[in-house]
Amino acid sequence: MYKIAIAGASTLLGRELKEALSESPLAAAALVLLDDDPVHGQLDQVGDEVTIVQAIDADAFERMDFTFFAGPEDLTRKHWRHALRAGSTVLDLSGALDQETGVLVRAPWLGSEAVTADLFTPAVVPADPAALALALILERLQQAAPVRFAAATVLEPASEFGRAAMDELHQQTVNLLSFQAMPRLIYDAQVAYNLLSGLGETATIRLSAAEARIRRHYDALAGGRWPALALQVIHAPVFHGQTYSIAVELERAVDISALEEALSGEHVDLVLEDTDSPSNLAATGQNDVLVRLRPEAPGGRLTEKISRLWIWAAADNLRLHAQNAVECALDLRRLRPQGTVQ
Repeated sequence: MYKIAIAGASTLLGRELKEALSESPLAAAALVLLDDDPVHGQLDQVGDEVTIVQAIDADAFERMDFTFFAGPEDLTRKHWRHALRAGSTVLDLSGALDQETGVLVRAPWLGSEAVTADLFTPAVVPADPAALALALILERLQQAAPVRFAAATVLEPASEFGRAAMDELHQQTVNLLSFQAMPRLIYDAQVAYNLLSGLGETATIRLSAAEARIRRHYDALAGGRWPALALQVIHAPVFHGQTYSIAVELERAVDISALEEALSGEHVDLVLEDTDSPSNLAATGQNDVLVRLRPEAPGGRLTEKISRLWIWAAADNLRLHAQNAVECALDLRRLRPQGTVQ
C-alpha cells in the first residue's frame, strides 16, 4: 500500500486533490495531510476518518511514496528537497519547479509526449490546467489536419489564485452593492463586475506570471509537434471554472464532421447544441473539457469544408489540475520499487 502526502492540504487545490485521489486507483493509499502555520493542527477528513493536518518539517516526508505540493510556490520551494532526500516522488502542482533542471512538465492524457520520466527525474510538474486543455484540443485537431495558426484567450477565475482571491472577489461584490469601499489587498484593482488584462501595481497576483506559466507548459507538452500559441490571459469576475476562446487556422479545408470526430473522445465533451453552450458554471464538477466548435464562414456563407474555426471551451480548473496530478502519479508508479530487496 502506498503512502501519500499532500503538502498544502488545506488549499482549494489540496482539497480537490484529496477528492481526486479518493476516486482513483490510489484510493487505498494511506493519506497524510501536511500544511504550514497557522493551518496545522486543524481537523480534516480522509474518507470516513477524521484526521489532523500535520506540520511540515524535514521529517514529515519519511516513508512517503508520493508527495503532492498543492500549496503556494514558496511552500514548494521551501520543502521539496526534503521530500526528495526522504526518497519520495515529488509532484508539484504549484508550478514552482517547472524551470528546475531535470524537472518535467507532464500530462499523461495526451497521446504521446516528447519526454517521459525516468529514475533520474527529480520531480514532475502536472501541467497547468489551461495548458492541458489547450494542448488536448489542438492535439485532437491535428488528427483532422495540420494546424497552421492558433490563438487563445484564457479567462481565469479567482479560484486559480487561491482562497484569498475568492474571498476578496466576494467582498468586493458585496461592498459594491452596498456602496462601500472595496478591499484591494490581493488584487489592487476592481475585479468584481470587471474584465482585466492586468492588475494593480501592489497586487499579489500577476496575470503576466500566469500567462508565462501557461506558455511554458504548453511548449513543454507540445514538444515541437504543434504550432506556437498566441496567448493572452484575462481575469474574469467569476469564482470558479476556466473558459477559453480559441481561434484556429488549418493547413487545408476539411469537413466539419471530420473536425467534430477528431475533437470527440475521452476527456473532451463535444457540445453540439447552442442551448448547452460551455460555461464556467456548466464545467464545475465535470471531469471533461467542454468544447463547442464554431466554424468561421467565409463571406458569411457556411460551407461543408472549413479551414478556419473558433472554439469555445470550459473546464473545472481545480478538478482538471487534480486529475492530471493523479494521472502523473499513476504513470510514475512504474518507477517506485516493489517488494523487498533481499
